[in-house]
Amino acid sequence: VQLQASGGGLVQAGGSLRLSCAASGHAVSVYRVGWFRQAPGKEREFVASINWRGSVPFYGDSMKGRFTISADSAKNTVYLQMNSPEPEETAIYYCAAGTVGLGLVDEYDYWGQGTQVTVSS
Repeated sequence: VQLQASGGGLVQAGGSLRLSCAASGHAVSVYRVGWFRQAPGKEREFVASINWRGSVPFYGDSMKGRFTISADSAKNTVYLQMNSPEPEETAIYYCAAGTVGLGLVDEYDYWGQGTQVTVSS
């Protein structure tokens, strides 16, 4: 499975940004796809994950209500809509795929290269 994250960039606090994760390869549909983020000097943090039917989204505690994950199975693409991001959420955002695919790094088998998100105050 190959994953390509895109859509990062500079956004003002209180604005919005949508990240995309395009998946390709064998049996992509059996995996859940998730987003993680990692700021310099910090551990990788779970953001959200979803299955390809678009059901059963799962969010990290601090993301609930502001970020929305969705899946388009026809395009093999998972999106992360970020609303009202805060400067401390500046990080590299990674997408990943796993058969378990919930909140832990070890639950993911494949990782994309990441996309930088910078939130200005």
